[in-house]
Amino acid sequence: MGHVLLTGATGLLGRYVMRNLLLADTPMAVLVRPSRRNSPEVRVEAAMRSWEEQLGRSLPRPVVLSGNITEPDFGMSADQIKWAAENCDTLLHNAASLSFVSTGPKSEPWRSNVEGTRHVLNFCAEAGIERLFHVSTAYVCGLRHGKVLESELDVGQEFGNPYEESKLQAEQMVRSAEHIKSLTVFRPGIIVGDSVTGMTTTFHNFYAMLQLTYTLNKQRGDADFSGVVPASTVQFNVDGTERKNLVPVDWVGEAMSQIVLNPALHQETYHLTPRVPVTTRLMRDVLEDVVGFYGVDFYGAGQRQKTTDEAVDLFYEHMQVYNSYWRDDPEFDTSNTQRALPHLPCPHVDYQLLSNLSRAAIDRRFSWRDPAVEKAAPVAT
Repeated sequence: MGHVLLTGATGLLGRYVMRNLLLADTPMAVLVRPSRRNSPEVRVEAAMRSWEEQLGRSLPRPVVLSGNITEPDFGMSADQIKWAAENCDTLLHNAASLSFVSTGPKSEPWRSNVEGTRHVLNFCAEAGIERLFHVSTAYVCGLRHGKVLESELDVGQEFGNPYEESKLQAEQMVRSAEHIKSLTVFRPGIIVGDSVTGMTTTFHNFYAMLQLTYTLNKQRGDADFSGVVPASTVQFNVDGTERKNLVPVDWVGEAMSQIVLNPALHQETYHLTPRVPVTTRLMRDVLEDVVGFYGVDFYGAGQRQKTTDEAVDLFYEHMQVYNSYWRDDPEFDTSNTQRALPHLPCPHVDYQLLSNLSRAAIDRRFSWRDPAVEKAAPVAT
């Protein structure tokens, strides 16, 4: 078996996939762009040392290729392109932009999710890579209702935001690429932290609401005799029954890794979504408990009501980007996932688990730091 080339290796999900495949002795290469402060080698080494601290054991290192999916040939050097073409027979495309807003087709999320996928497919064609694993999202379903099958994609649905539409276009592209002989598509739900440790390196979606609520609650500072802050002036424009498909990152990473490692499971589409979704009412209850307030209620889906509460106005202003996030999710068919992984059910994101994830994020002050690395030795290619 040749090397698996992974994009998005330093992101939250990519870290788990990289760790799992390395633990399984899979030859790996990772495509990583430099940051403002660190080289790709240092970024990967920092992530690997973080895993070693958590696991209490040493891990092998992947080959690090410096590049960016938004550039033709990933902007790699001629030597790196040659090495990848000679050594990689599989590409796992995980890198993506999670932006819910866009200023146009040349900006995010289109630049990464559509043009980036185009560059991935062109690179596969040039390098002779015929096996592709593509990380899509369950939300290519857009604003659909009812049951969404793993076998379905474009049924004329409308979309809640540019992210969903860009991911649908990307999935259409990989499905129409004739030079890809083996295509496996993963469609995760809304990824949250580790179900055991609470670890997360990113703080989007539910975490954005948690962080803003936590900050505003501290600023109000008007706890009553009970020791918590009354918030009866806060009303959410949902009805509490809206379902959201939250999935722990450790489960998504393990499910993907097991499928990658088992050729009998390739060439399918997998909804990586939970057995039981989380409701917006449960999210509200967890926020009240973890942050320390009470009295928030719902007035039903629709336009938000006018208020004279500056904190409420500030909350809605900062959460506008996630307006489409709070709608009710459809029911995601998981027949392929259950058939492939009957021994690996998704951990139930219940009140306790969501509370643990929330407290872990607050304890880490909504930030993540890898161990400091000054210099990383290149892995021999």
